[in-house]
Amino acid sequence: MAAIAARALERRYKSGLQAVAGIDLTVEPGEVYGFLGPNGAGKTTTVRMLVTLLRPTGGEATVAGYDVATQPGEVRKRIGVALQEAALDPLMTGVELMELQATLHGIPKADVVARSSDLIERVGLVEARDRRVGTYSGGMKRRLDLAMALIHRPEVLFLDEPTTGLDPVSRLTLWEEVRRLRDEGTTVFLTTQYLEEADVLADRVGIISGGRIVVEGTPAALKAQVGRPHLDITLTPDADVDRARGVVSPHGELQPPTEDVHLRLTVEHGSASIAPVVRALDEAGLTVAGMQLVEPTLDDVFVQQTGSHLEGAGAPAA
Repeated sequence: MAAIAARALERRYKSGLQAVAGIDLTVEPGEVYGFLGPNGAGKTTTVRMLVTLLRPTGGEATVAGYDVATQPGEVRKRIGVALQEAALDPLMTGVELMELQATLHGIPKADVVARSSDLIERVGLVEARDRRVGTYSGGMKRRLDLAMALIHRPEVLFLDEPTTGLDPVSRLTLWEEVRRLRDEGTTVFLTTQYLEEADVLADRVGIISGGRIVVEGTPAALKAQVGRPHLDITLTPDADVDRARGVVSPHGELQPPTEDVHLRLTVEHGSASIAPVVRALDEAGLTVAGMQLVEPTLDDVFVQQTGSHLEGAGAPAA
């Protein structure tokens, strides 16, 4: 049974706007699914329907085996949701909010303290557990919201742009937790504006544009559809470029030169192709001034499918 399944899922508003125009998707148990799309593409509307905050106007969807339209209560018991804007009482402490959330989910009193403490430790908030949430930084609030979403051990976790605006350290902490959840068998549905994040964390990626999923697959497969990696090779000014072309041509496909001492070689095996090329040039007595492996990115995929860059495509790496 799929953890998340949608067939012809639609959402049309009374104004006539069709925000989601027939989505089909399947997310397997224990999978991290990255959901990407520009603003206004229908990404948030899709998530709101899957977490039962918005009723579909067409099609159907199930989460953890239950229909989001006819069995919303059963769905909510089995999902955790961490939205971009966490609604946290600033006057309560971190541990108070955790224990309140546990109580609301009906967790036995004997387990509340232990489970709250364990999750607070997992997200790195032990030293701040007794501080009022109003004193927390944005990253600390996001981590607390994640811990609260996990308090009832959900089968499926929805993360809506969980690292937007966070510093690199907080982002890495959340990445580590997502990896740990996947290893523990939790299904994670991740929306993000950071392509690097989807590339690093997601087992599969779906790109939505105009209310429809326009492409879906593993990050590696999607990037391979755009093009193969290539080596940008810079030779020394006195190098015999024609001879260098002959030396490297057995290792890939030479592209038209951009400058006299530059070679561009399309290669099949990415970083594994670097050593043979360097060795061949060295054995030929040709000196390399510089070499860079350039690989297709998810941004290239995104541009090809939607015609624009994703807002967070140029975000610094964590």
